[in-house]
Amino acid sequence: MFDFWTGAEDLPIYGFLVRATIIYTYVFLLVKILGQRSMGTISPIDFIFGVVIGDVIGEPLSSGDLPLAGPLAAASMIGFFHLALSYIALKTPRFRRVIEDEPLILMKDGKIMHKELTKAKVTIDSLLMDLRLQSASDFNEIDYAVLEANGQISVIKKSEFQSITPNDMNKSTNPKGYPTILIEDGRIIHANVKKVGSLQWLSNQMKKLGITDHKDVFLLSMDEGGQFYYSMKERY
Repeated sequence: MFDFWTGAEDLPIYGFLVRATIIYTYVFLLVKILGQRSMGTISPIDFIFGVVIGDVIGEPLSSGDLPLAGPLAAASMIGFFHLALSYIALKTPRFRRVIEDEPLILMKDGKIMHKELTKAKVTIDSLLMDLRLQSASDFNEIDYAVLEANGQISVIKKSEFQSITPNDMNKSTNPKGYPTILIEDGRIIHANVKKVGSLQWLSNQMKKLGITDHKDVFLLSMDEGGQFYYSMKERY
């Protein structure tokens, strides 16, 4: 009669249906108890928690001979630990840095922080992709770019680019379009340079920007409107 709870090799279909109902109700209540934060922000700890919980309580649904009490008890203990860590982090800011990553500033005052990129293991291509997804393809408009604890990059634009837009003032602007990377980490991207000019042209533009050696440049780009952005390598 209670085969759905104790398990049986020949567990009937109704036993699996009862188990599915119990596990769904259990997960629903667990999410409500832990709160929306645990499942909403998807931090590394939350992700691991979700994977472990899914593995623990998912196996009894596929193996009818396994008892249901053990996996539910184990999942409850894991949920308790997760809830306890979240509560301690909420009440103790110092402990919070142990279980939650501190936000990293990847761009400051419009300058790319090379050391922080290396620390966060974020490549230039990944940074540029995230900035484009934040509608911040023009690097000259960016004041700060921050890698948040949940792995997303947030962008704070300079004050002159935040509120009033040229469209609000009925003014026309030059197209910006997709930026072309000309120098990346001290290396000239020859294929991109050929699309917009030549090496001599690049040398002349660098002189206008006050750049003496391309090896000192961490990133140099130009948008379709001819506007340049550059960030020099940090000196260690």
